[in-house]
Amino acid sequence: MANDTIKMWNNKFLTRFILLFPLITLLSCDKFLDIQPTGKVIAKTGEEYRALLTGVYNNFPDDRSLTVMRTDELTLDPATTTNEDLNSYFDIWRWNDITPDENTASYSWRRFYHTIYIANYIIEHQSEITEAKADEVHQMVGEAYMLRAYSHFILANLFGEPYTHCNPATSLTVPLSVAADVDAVLSRSTLESVYQQVLSDIDSAKQNLNVTTWEASLNYRFSLVSADALRARVCLYMGRWQEALAAAKAVIEAHPDLEDLTQTGYTMPDNYKSVEAITSLEQVMKSAYKGVGNPTLAFINSFRTGDLRKNRFFKAQTSRVYTLLKGGDQLCRSTFRSAEAYLTAAESAARLGDASEAIQLLTPLVQHRYLAAMQSRVLTEVSAMNQDELIDFILSERAHELCYEGHRWFDLRRTTQPRIEKTYNDVTYVLEEHDSRYTMPIPTSAISANPGLATEQ
Repeated sequence: MANDTIKMWNNKFLTRFILLFPLITLLSCDKFLDIQPTGKVIAKTGEEYRALLTGVYNNFPDDRSLTVMRTDELTLDPATTTNEDLNSYFDIWRWNDITPDENTASYSWRRFYHTIYIANYIIEHQSEITEAKADEVHQMVGEAYMLRAYSHFILANLFGEPYTHCNPATSLTVPLSVAADVDAVLSRSTLESVYQQVLSDIDSAKQNLNVTTWEASLNYRFSLVSADALRARVCLYMGRWQEALAAAKAVIEAHPDLEDLTQTGYTMPDNYKSVEAITSLEQVMKSAYKGVGNPTLAFINSFRTGDLRKNRFFKAQTSRVYTLLKGGDQLCRSTFRSAEAYLTAAESAARLGDASEAIQLLTPLVQHRYLAAMQSRVLTEVSAMNQDELIDFILSERAHELCYEGHRWFDLRRTTQPRIEKTYNDVTYVLEEHDSRYTMPIPTSAISANPGLATEQ
């Protein structure tokens, strides 16, 4: 591509996608996101714009689940890890971002910006949508704002420094894209400007969204509750505890249900049909990743006595080898669920010094995750903790509750950035405390398309 027309993505592809978009429909409520093309149209009507959104949802990256490879959750076993898996994931697992194998799985830079482009297009053309009621148009525009906000947020947390470990006003991260301009050559933005745009887009989304929650077959779509859930997560990552607490409590008020692991007949909490599901867009722990390795024994041993998640989320093969029961199929999709809101609210309250409220917020989760005989003991122990101990307990609960759902890497980044040591075939790999590799470099493919992105890499 000539230098004067360098783009972050292929202009011809994007233009063709907009003007000749394949109209798609959902085949069945029982087949989550199972779609097929039924013709090509220029998006004009509400039905066609909804199909445009559905296509974007269907192709939204599952990159959060790929970050599990970088955490302390997963070990590789030379006896079971295939050469194909090693080629695809070994360099991610050992944090080799500079000289990875050419077959290493890549993060979806292009697809995120494709999503952002479509979101921008819908926002800019909302007044041109025909054959749709006003509330339907507003809902789609609200979802477009959420897609733009969420995509920028994930990109910034993959390829930018953690907000709480840098000067956000000067730290350069990914480019902001807020216009559907295929000729734009974007440059890197500051972390502060990206986060402020994300928060602004959430506000705009809430002004347009009018669906509080979707039924299970449609809960891949964003809703009013998911807007509060995203705000809670964003503010948590920013260390804005009061705002995170308020947003998380709004989620709990609207969507308080938790799966009860003390009872038989529960649904896995990360299942899109779970009572906890708020938005079930991303597949968690995809089957391709699930078979690469096993949960680390140190992580398994970190569960407290009486914690039902140890036997609900894992299966013991031997005393030292466990396999993962979470994830691995199309049913396991979780972008936002209610348990995260309880944990975000509890952590925020604890960091604000309100132990009483933090424990009150933790109580429902303890009651749904621990053996009945252990619940009082756990809550008694928590009540005796000082602030630092309480925060550590909440972070431990967060690690156990949200394990293998793509949260752990981001939580490690925003908090202590601990030293992690991994061993494969008697070779040890170390991620040091506060290691620079807690932030991944912008993909070389993106820099090849737009060399300006290499600035201050």
